[in-house]
Amino acid sequence: MAEEGPNWEGLLKWSLSHSDGTGSSRQLSEEDRKWFMEAMQSQTVDVVKRMKAITLVMQTPDQVLESQGVTPQDIEDMLDELQEHVESFDMANDLHSIGGLVPLLGYLKSSHANIRRKAAEVVSTIVQNNPRDQQLVMEANGLEQLLSNFTLDPDVLVRTKSLGAISSLIRHNKPGISAFRLANGYAALRDALSSGDVRFQRKALNLIHYLLNENHSECHIVTELGFHHILMNLASSEDANVREAALWGLLDLAQDRPGKFDSIPNEEDDRLKQILQERIKEIGKMSAEDLGAAKEERQLVDSIWSACFNEPSSLREKGLLVLPGEDSSPPDVTNNHFEPPLRAWAAN
Repeated sequence: MAEEGPNWEGLLKWSLSHSDGTGSSRQLSEEDRKWFMEAMQSQTVDVVKRMKAITLVMQTPDQVLESQGVTPQDIEDMLDELQEHVESFDMANDLHSIGGLVPLLGYLKSSHANIRRKAAEVVSTIVQNNPRDQQLVMEANGLEQLLSNFTLDPDVLVRTKSLGAISSLIRHNKPGISAFRLANGYAALRDALSSGDVRFQRKALNLIHYLLNENHSECHIVTELGFHHILMNLASSEDANVREAALWGLLDLAQDRPGKFDSIPNEEDDRLKQILQERIKEIGKMSAEDLGAAKEERQLVDSIWSACFNEPSSLREKGLLVLPGEDSSPPDVTNNHFEPPLRAWAAN
């Protein structure tokens, strides 16, 4: 918080005077003053009380907040706290009940990039594995604003966090997936893959993997949009996570038609084979420790080769596919994306 501190009591007076929509002044009761000051300053947190106070701040116009000494940094700190609270399913659901969801979505339009970013993080946490709040955010046009920030925001971190929120919002949410598709979301994902920002690329790749696993018929869409060209380029990325996620995408396309790589034009086969051979060569140069860390990449390269060319890769004959003591089954990472730790634990 700012050193001089916001004038919380002045803010409360303004809010109460406008709570009936008339703007007429109202006497500030000792009970009102005590409740709000305790909520904003208490060192021991009553979560519901704090969330109501935070909602009151979010509902207040920016110019009023500024006049009472509330800075953008204060808002950022407040959103950080709110995110901690809504890790709980009950608190996430309560945010709408106390009127906080719509003003939170309003912060996605803030003129301050950090506030837009933090608001997207809170939204992502609220809707994670939460069908009720997914529906509420959809009804409040939250997807539209997130898509706008994802595609148009000048700050790449805001775009990345907005994509993370979109991923959480449409996961296990068929109406959300349909709305994403209709809003030209796949083209936006393609642009994200070409951004050059590895965090942005990873989130886009993870969402693509999820969407293709949810509906294999989407493979023709990503192929028509030229995703296979980008995925091949990213399969040689210096970032191991980007590289593996790109290989997952290629495997999704390869498995669209078992035994034949129908989702990628035949003229691309030679290029794909060359890229996979380069990966095999690089894998062969790895130390024992790096080979262990690259287990998923090794299995993905072999799986793509087998699916595309109907034969095992040379990793097998070189003894690099399954190392001594390893399980030969490929890892299942499909359901491990976008899980906030506390929310994932609660869901389990």
